[in-house]
Amino acid sequence: MEKMKSFGLIKSVLPYFNRYKNILFLDLLCAALTTASEMVLPLILRYMTNLGISDKASLSLQLILRLAAVFIIIKCIELVAVYYMASIGHIMGAKIETDMRSDVYKHLQTLSDNFYNETKVGQIMSRMTNDLFDITEFAHHCPEEYFIGLIKVVFSFIILISINLPLTLAVYIMIPIMFISSNKFKNKMRDAQKKQRVHVGNLNSSIEDSLLGIKVVKSFANEDIEREKFEKDNNKFLSIKEMFYKSMAGFNTVNRAIDGAMYFIVVVFGGIQMINGKLEPGDMLAYVMYVTTLLVTVKRIIEFTEQFQKGMTGIERFNEIMAIESDITDSEDAVILDNVEGNIEFKNVYFRYNESSEYVLNDFNLSIKKGQNIALVGPSGSGKSTVSSLIPRFYDVTKGGVFIDGINVKDITLSSLRNNIGIVQQDVYLFSGSVMENIRYGKPDATEEEIIEASKLAGAYEFIMELEDGFDTYVGERGVMLSGGQKQRISIARVFLKNPPVLVLDEATSALDNNSEAIVQASLEILSKGRTTITIAHRLTTIQNSDEIIVMDDNGIVETGSHQELMDKKGYYYGLYTKSGNNFFYNI
Repeated sequence: MEKMKSFGLIKSVLPYFNRYKNILFLDLLCAALTTASEMVLPLILRYMTNLGISDKASLSLQLILRLAAVFIIIKCIELVAVYYMASIGHIMGAKIETDMRSDVYKHLQTLSDNFYNETKVGQIMSRMTNDLFDITEFAHHCPEEYFIGLIKVVFSFIILISINLPLTLAVYIMIPIMFISSNKFKNKMRDAQKKQRVHVGNLNSSIEDSLLGIKVVKSFANEDIEREKFEKDNNKFLSIKEMFYKSMAGFNTVNRAIDGAMYFIVVVFGGIQMINGKLEPGDMLAYVMYVTTLLVTVKRIIEFTEQFQKGMTGIERFNEIMAIESDITDSEDAVILDNVEGNIEFKNVYFRYNESSEYVLNDFNLSIKKGQNIALVGPSGSGKSTVSSLIPRFYDVTKGGVFIDGINVKDITLSSLRNNIGIVQQDVYLFSGSVMENIRYGKPDATEEEIIEASKLAGAYEFIMELEDGFDTYVGERGVMLSGGQKQRISIARVFLKNPPVLVLDEATSALDNNSEAIVQASLEILSKGRTTITIAHRLTTIQNSDEIIVMDDNGIVETGSHQELMDKKGYYYGLYTKSGNNFFYNI
């Protein structure tokens, strides 16, 4: 994505501010009130000083008390405004962050498998947490700080120019010089900030990968290797931060130099003006206070520049991820798939994962009748899992078409298509929660009775009731509290609850031991009855009862038939079946 300028980045988030424009308006009004309060004090002191020097008799206690009363009233208004800015203003920023995070999450749900294959989870998490938090601070402070700065610069200019025009022009000419000279450092800070954000994502991914695989690390005694990898990434992160802080140091140094130059102008030229009688003592006092206020304002903007750059980086990275378009979307005239019979057909299908890769499927044709139970077997890379992924449109065909009941899957809404397909995979994913919550995922509005019935059909009810809290048992992150067979049966119960007309069993038992496989296989046979079922199998003994076995190799389909028909042919399937000795497993 092409790097956007700051104006373009700010413009891109204006719709989020627009939702809370009333809050923003009040926030800026309060900012104006607090600024006005600050600007009144120098005027009061100027008036009192000049009056005390020129006409001391007029400086009565009554006048001082009136001026003090005015100041107290203004200060009380300021305190109320400050409270609003600090509370409601920050809440507005948090609401904007919440809205943006919701939009990112919704957008992530639409992206295809290709995106997740090429993107690290740590990078995604960094964009949804660190980046958006910086946008919260930006959303609140940016309008305030620049609005306050504008008021102070303009108001101070009007007051100071009324006091002494030449001195004011000499002071104010330094402000554009400051911004021009510091702009180079600001750009370096932004570049370093973005690199830092990218590397934080990489660092998070590295840590996550290492900790999730901690058992493998320990089993190979490779702790030193992992520490070395971490230290390398950690030190790279340090070097990026050093780059940022050097740029920030240059930025601050330039502005401190101009700060000193402005005071130098006030002291020298202001003193000369007083000697020549063109500046009263009270005017000089007010002048110094306004210049100090101006410099404090500039310093606040400078200090805010780091947060500003973080916010700009966060917005830029937010726009980058929102600009990613899914290659799997509903067509304009997509229809809702209902009353599904389960006839599936692949017509002249070509498929490759990207333009630079070779075709996985080449002129692939397959017809599956409703209620038919077919099995796909063959060596790794022959396209078995690809076939199953094309039906629910996890990927789209490169050429050709996949049809359900005569309708091209590209012409069906994704939600209705996937609602009619149940998938049981080898790598079962259970969410952090209870057993019941994980089964209910198959049908969010399911009753407790339906969940219990689904668990019985999946052969999971007995072991669930033996757990400490039964259906309320916490399964742990990714289901770590359960065995592989138990997790698989819960995933099958989930599909029973969904009750889809089309079923895909993607190597559902290949990672299980013999006893677990036998239990799960019995559950799968019950599940597949009356449904169009596609089974991808490594263990050939599990698909002997399939209506038809499709044997594939790198060139596509090489044999079809029932188990007995293929064994009688003594061809490719026969070789696979007998290859591992006891007709049990073939090497992928």
